[in-house]
Amino acid sequence: MSLSTGDPDFIGGYTLVDRLGAGGMGVVYLGRSASGRHVAVKLVHQQYAQDEEFRTRFRQEVAAARKVSGAFTAPVVDADPDAERPWMATLYVPGPTLSEVVRKQGPLDGRSLRTLGLGLVEALRDIHQVGVVHRDLKPSNILMADDGPRVIDFGISRAADNQTLTVTIGRVLGTPPFMSPEQLRSPRGVTAASDVFSLGSLLVFAATGAAPFESDSPYVSGYQVMYEQPTLAGVPGPLTAIAERCLAKEPTERPDLAELHRMLDALPDFAAAAPSTAEGPHAQGPHAQPHAQGPTHLGTSAPKAPEALPAPPPGEPAAGRRRRRLILTVVGATLALAGLTVAAVMFATDSPSPGADADSSSVRAAALPEGWRPWQASLRDTTPGPPLVYQQSGCVSDATTLYCGGTGFSVAAVDAATGHVRWRYGDSPQQARPIGVRDGVLYVYQESEGNGRRVVALDADTKKQRWQQEISGSGSAALFSGGVLTLSDGEREFIAYGTSGELLWRSPARAGAFCDPTVLGGVPYALCSSIDKNGLATEGPYTLLRLDPADGTQRELATLPKKSLLLGAFHGQPLFLAPQTAKEVYDEGYVRPYNALIRVDPRTGGTKRIALSHTMYGKATLLNGVVYFIETNGTISAVSADTGRRSWRRATDLESLSAPVESKKYGRLYFCNRFGRLLALNTRTGEEAWRITALNDVGIGAVAVPPSVMLIKDAIVATAGYTAFSVRPDRPSAWPSGQDSDKPSTQPSASGQVTSPGATG
Repeated sequence: MSLSTGDPDFIGGYTLVDRLGAGGMGVVYLGRSASGRHVAVKLVHQQYAQDEEFRTRFRQEVAAARKVSGAFTAPVVDADPDAERPWMATLYVPGPTLSEVVRKQGPLDGRSLRTLGLGLVEALRDIHQVGVVHRDLKPSNILMADDGPRVIDFGISRAADNQTLTVTIGRVLGTPPFMSPEQLRSPRGVTAASDVFSLGSLLVFAATGAAPFESDSPYVSGYQVMYEQPTLAGVPGPLTAIAERCLAKEPTERPDLAELHRMLDALPDFAAAAPSTAEGPHAQGPHAQPHAQGPTHLGTSAPKAPEALPAPPPGEPAAGRRRRRLILTVVGATLALAGLTVAAVMFATDSPSPGADADSSSVRAAALPEGWRPWQASLRDTTPGPPLVYQQSGCVSDATTLYCGGTGFSVAAVDAATGHVRWRYGDSPQQARPIGVRDGVLYVYQESEGNGRRVVALDADTKKQRWQQEISGSGSAALFSGGVLTLSDGEREFIAYGTSGELLWRSPARAGAFCDPTVLGGVPYALCSSIDKNGLATEGPYTLLRLDPADGTQRELATLPKKSLLLGAFHGQPLFLAPQTAKEVYDEGYVRPYNALIRVDPRTGGTKRIALSHTMYGKATLLNGVVYFIETNGTISAVSADTGRRSWRRATDLESLSAPVESKKYGRLYFCNRFGRLLALNTRTGEEAWRITALNDVGIGAVAVPPSVMLIKDAIVATAGYTAFSVRPDRPSAWPSGQDSDKPSTQPSASGQVTSPGATG
């Protein structure tokens, strides 16, 4: 990609030619020395340059990478960790990443796997011989050069003679699907055997297209790494024994590099396995940004000749090039993961093309919460008092529990495996979706005196109140990477509270306007609109503000048209839906048309208007680069967030559908209607895969409470009316005995085929 306005022309004597990638910690450029040699120059973002701890870690990265020199690593050629903005230059290696090769060309055959494995073993030998453990081997850190693989990015490695920073004791950095159990359990004590475990995961990925520990959730992936057996379905027989040895939970049971070299050298030639279509954490990109540990030149496929860095073909979606993005950053907080406390989990992955299909339901069994069975539970209770009316009813979830609030019931914690209501909280029905759950803490709203509200932080296991703070009776609250963002009582200030309820910062709200705080991609924002003569907030035009997560400093980015709708963040950029007309219409049944998307650059405030190929109607939901429009009559359309093109449109005849949730593993979109009927569509084509009949009785809440659907691991959990229930995606017709009165049955798909338990759909 070409240089942007504001990019430097030179770094450390190297002329910058192009951008190779950008990430959470910095930017990587293609540089050229005076002699013409090409290098990859990593330049740290300005905000991290002021962080002495980060500088110390960057010095360690440089020192660790300089120690290593071998045929299968990219050597450091220059660096200045003490510059105003630290930088490091490594030898430029043209070639795609392993993740790109597997995704575009499919799994490797036996000969290619042998070459890859032997090259990685030799690279690890060079790394370990100088007392360094890499600790972040993953597909995007392996460059596939013509003369063999290259291991790069020593951003979280640790050299034996480097002291652990006292302020970061207990932190764990890495990519959960490719981390070792001991790296999650005791990160300071990892040895070379940890890299052998990661190498085993890499080989499985290269052989099948899927990691052995797969989940959309990093928490679940970490749990699987620590306690569950790897998924080796589809691994060619000759490689299975090697993978099993490398993926042993105990480090002492894994082969050393010499033994592993012998095993790989004896690996016979065999045909490549059929491509896995499951999209896991290594190949997905949620709401989407680049590398978290520090960018490398792996984020995009490198051309053979650096002088000819081609632009993508006109009209090619950016997501089609599978840009990498940050999935999760939890810094300076505790992460409850399988009963352990982890101070930071940061990892990066590659995003799939919008609507990428993963039709593997017939070959991949569902990963379910431990002890799961199909269940149905009533959320209704007899809590007296007027309801707390605030936003929409609904649920949030972690890896084991869903937390729901809604018309007719107080906040309920429901076991995702059994449907058992573990506890309830509140003295009134909560017509308010819980704010969110993070690090074992559930955040909910509560009424206070007058017209005010409170944010209350509860222990997710015991519902014990940890803290509470008064907030505005009109504004909302949202979780960002550093805490909770909300609006003060009186609506005069944006306020950020830390995870312990401490005040992080205040930032003045705009006089004469109403500003609603929101969080996009983990970053605080606010949308402000004027106030009419009746004292009510108008529906735009909207001013978009970005709030610095560290101190709340405001920056006005852009003005959005009247009646625009915020969809979320796409490639780290706020994305809005623009109306075809903003005129006021009060006719019954009127549905506003939309004809464009608007993307906002969070750095410059520049906007890009993307015309929709078709005028669209209905509720819009952004999922992994695709905007899904759900009309009231059940018609669903999929539109690329990159190009505005509609890829498919499907009439389902199911009214009042929920917003969808996507399973990359099965390539499905799941919907629920207000009577508990579930619908599954193919993400790529919109073809109906299966549906189940409605529940017999969801109560009067079917009208009052909007339906919802979510995934906990692979289990589908839905709510309709006052009822929550769960089925498995690979056997949706299975239902618990003793509940036949509400037993759903699987209905024929749109093609007329009947989906039976275990069928592909």
